[in-house]
Amino acid sequence: MTRQPSVQLYSVRDTVQSDLPGAIARLAEIGFTQVEPYAFHTRTAEFKDAFAAAGVTAPSGHAAVIDAEDPRGIFEAANTLGITTVIDPFVPSERWQTADDVARLAQRVNELSELAHEYVVTFGYHNHAWELENTVGGRPVLELFADQLAPEVVLEIDTFWATVGGADTPALLEALGERVQFIHVKDGAKSTDTSTQQPAGQGEIDVPAILAAAPQALRVVEFDAYAGDVFEGIAASLAWLKENDQ
Repeated sequence: MTRQPSVQLYSVRDTVQSDLPGAIARLAEIGFTQVEPYAFHTRTAEFKDAFAAAGVTAPSGHAAVIDAEDPRGIFEAANTLGITTVIDPFVPSERWQTADDVARLAQRVNELSELAHEYVVTFGYHNHAWELENTVGGRPVLELFADQLAPEVVLEIDTFWATVGGADTPALLEALGERVQFIHVKDGAKSTDTSTQQPAGQGEIDVPAILAAAPQALRVVEFDAYAGDVFEGIAASLAWLKENDQ
């Protein structure tokens, strides 16, 4: 496999909180050369040291930029860590209810994308289920949002949550096309009960079709929760990708 998947550090958030260098080192031992940190601007120096020690890079990172008082500080932290795409991971469902809501969010994201480009950083957004569940005029709000985004804004599609939200996720990925530069790869029951999540290939999500629909996207392994040792689950997902993502 020539692809080099990444892994969202939220998956191992308990270890990140207690032993950041140890968490990164263990993921590197599993075989990851890339990671996707969250809230990286709050521990920038620690992340930088841990990445250097483990020999990993972070092409993307999550941060709550849309509501940030100091988005420039976040983009500066991204520069420090070598992160070239910053992704806002969460805007709650109550702010995705109407066409005006969608237009307001798209305008904010487009403005932040212009600011990000001052730092040679790309800006993007990551979905949950509600951006597919909530509709305006019969269309999921995520689709309306994408229609209003500037060309340089990217999307990271959480393929698990898109599926739980009712989307035909392979069709969604094909419709969104090159705007999708990252996908979260996770599996399990099609349920909001995240404790049922499983390594890729072991659940109800059509991961092979999802991967085929987004060949351009960086694969980012993620677990919201896992009943076993999450590092073992992550390792199983990476092994499955090596065998099945051609």
